[in-house]
Amino acid sequence: MQMVRDQQLDGLRAVAVSMVLYAHFLAADGSHLGHLGVRLFFVLSGFLITRLLLDARDAARFEPATALKSFYARRALRIFPPYFAVLAAVFFLDLERSKEVMAWHALYLSNFWYALQNEWTPWVLCHTWSLSIEEQFYLVWPLIVLLVPRRSVAGVCVGVIVCSLAYRFYWPLTGTPSLARDLLPPASMDALAVGALLAARPSWRSGWPAWAKLSWMPLSLASLCLVWSKPVAMTPVVAWFAWIGLEVVPLLPLAMLVGGCSKGIGGLAGRLIALSPLAALGRISYGVYLFHAFVLALVVQAQPFIPVNVSDQGAGRFVVAGALTLILASVSWLFFEKPLNGLKRHFPYVRPDGGAGAAAAIPGASRDEALQPQNLR
Repeated sequence: MQMVRDQQLDGLRAVAVSMVLYAHFLAADGSHLGHLGVRLFFVLSGFLITRLLLDARDAARFEPATALKSFYARRALRIFPPYFAVLAAVFFLDLERSKEVMAWHALYLSNFWYALQNEWTPWVLCHTWSLSIEEQFYLVWPLIVLLVPRRSVAGVCVGVIVCSLAYRFYWPLTGTPSLARDLLPPASMDALAVGALLAARPSWRSGWPAWAKLSWMPLSLASLCLVWSKPVAMTPVVAWFAWIGLEVVPLLPLAMLVGGCSKGIGGLAGRLIALSPLAALGRISYGVYLFHAFVLALVVQAQPFIPVNVSDQGAGRFVVAGALTLILASVSWLFFEKPLNGLKRHFPYVRPDGGAGAAAAIPGASRDEALQPQNLR
């Protein structure tokens, strides 16, 4: 059953990264699907990280200092090598004059850079805004989960969600919205905290509250309408309501989807989301997300040598850039990322007992490479 749950969560990552590829490679008239994929990554990340930390906290040999040291070391092994490899490649090729702003990206401040500039320049690194959000979350959240009273974790999650919602109500006072509206940390903390709340309330995954059971279908339908709606001229008030809906309405359906897969969905839906090709894509989805804009920049430059149109959104770009991204991500996973992940055994979450590694004492600890939203966008 554990394998089924792992495969289903990998399948969700595959769905999320496919949404991003669709939006960046194929959709010709703008699509909110990529943003929904990022929101799914955030919910997944908040859930998996919080569950892992709570499992470590509940272990008999738990020590906060050991758990924190291991968390940061394991995250660095998983995230930093491919991320800085991409930054190095972009730097040496000087794609879109990225050298001038590389320090922002190296310090995981991409979201602040794009917010300050209010434009997606350089585009080749624009997707790193969400990776910066993740890293900023990683710096603070483990301290909260491991150090606040155990019974208070769920309450902190609710508080973070409320603060994020309050942040959204500030924007109508600013006039025309800017990129800061979406890129500053409070804009994404609700999705991360919703996932964390799901981990802090394990009873919900066994039996959802009545209000959730009644709400998820209408909210799912509303989310689909918002995601697939075409851009049209709107008054500022209507545009603000549409944005609020796109950000907030999908949160419960996404949380229930993650919660369902975490315990294992039965029937046809469960078998589909756990299909081997989807699970394989989910395992390399961090690389797919990380490399896809870099690959696209190179493919567009090589347009004179490519017989199909890759300069514009469409099938040609989706097939060529998508295939090359999958190949690069697969090679990176097999020969670069996976071997480095093996070093995580040196950083158990709880103090070893002198025999078997302590990581084995924590359910799912050997799978924590899945925690990075193989995010994400």
